[in-house]
Amino acid sequence: MKNLLYIGNKLSQHGFSVTSIETLGPLLEGEGYTLFYASSKKNKIVRLLDMLWTTIRLRNKVDYILIDTYSTSNFWYAFLSSQLARLLKIKYIPMLRGGDLPARLAKNPGLCNMLFNYAYKNIAPSGYLFEHFQKKGIQNMVYIPNTLDIRNYSFKKRDIGQPKLLWVRAFAAIYNPFMAVEVYREIKKEFPEASLCMVGPEKDGMLGKTRELALKYQLDVKFTGKLAKADWIHLSETYDIFINTTHFDNTPVSVMEAMALGLPVVSTNVGGIPFLLEDGKTALLVEDGNTETMIDAIKKITENKNLAEDLAQNAREKAKSFDWKQVKLLWNKILC
Repeated sequence: MKNLLYIGNKLSQHGFSVTSIETLGPLLEGEGYTLFYASSKKNKIVRLLDMLWTTIRLRNKVDYILIDTYSTSNFWYAFLSSQLARLLKIKYIPMLRGGDLPARLAKNPGLCNMLFNYAYKNIAPSGYLFEHFQKKGIQNMVYIPNTLDIRNYSFKKRDIGQPKLLWVRAFAAIYNPFMAVEVYREIKKEFPEASLCMVGPEKDGMLGKTRELALKYQLDVKFTGKLAKADWIHLSETYDIFINTTHFDNTPVSVMEAMALGLPVVSTNVGGIPFLLEDGKTALLVEDGNTETMIDAIKKITENKNLAEDLAQNAREKAKSFDWKQVKLLWNKILC
């Protein structure tokens, strides 16, 4: 089997969310690949240097370099690591993680050409990014979705009375946590026993601001902070509708997990979401920032038992296609 260097942000030990490097990496190890990782350094400059040094140090030991590729400041990790791999003549594989990568493609076409068009393969985890990058002339595109071990997600049939809303994401402006509070504020007027739980770590100051907004409205929002995956999955058993309020997105794993758990999903229809969810079949989709339509969607699910059950069952079936038993075949095809 091949030796792989996986470059990404391996930062959960510092209180950050678990990312693909800590989920996909071990799954590949389980298939017999030998994995090396960079980096778990908290400081951004030190992390970058560790990524580059590890690439140099392992240049004669690895067959491929997997690179988590984001759209904002972390884009530079991917760019610099890829150019070093080119210099050292190592095949590298960018994995498109940033939901706003199309904007990066438009802003820095020259740099993106250097990164993506010299790659061995470019992995798109959503049809959205696959289609967009192909239209922009990016070569060697391969669609491989994010993955779940479906055995870890027990489907629960929910009997929805008063809506119990669950939101799971890092607290960052891009994910629009304020919208969840605004939606909950209105839902409480009609369903006084409704509840909202928001799970996720601080990212750019939005956790404190969201708490302040809930306090301003005198709402009893439950903030858990960052939870281990097993803990939030256990917590999800006491909630019955999953809301996703993001401004930009790719293929969010938290939404995929909600689908697997049997939580009817209401989401903004942005980025890769319409490639993941089908409105009226696997979720209800609303316009970005449209609080009123999200409220209406939650009411529909609460008041229509058949709709809620159909959305949950259809979403669970879709989630099965993300199971590692299926996804690993796609990885083996390009790595073996």
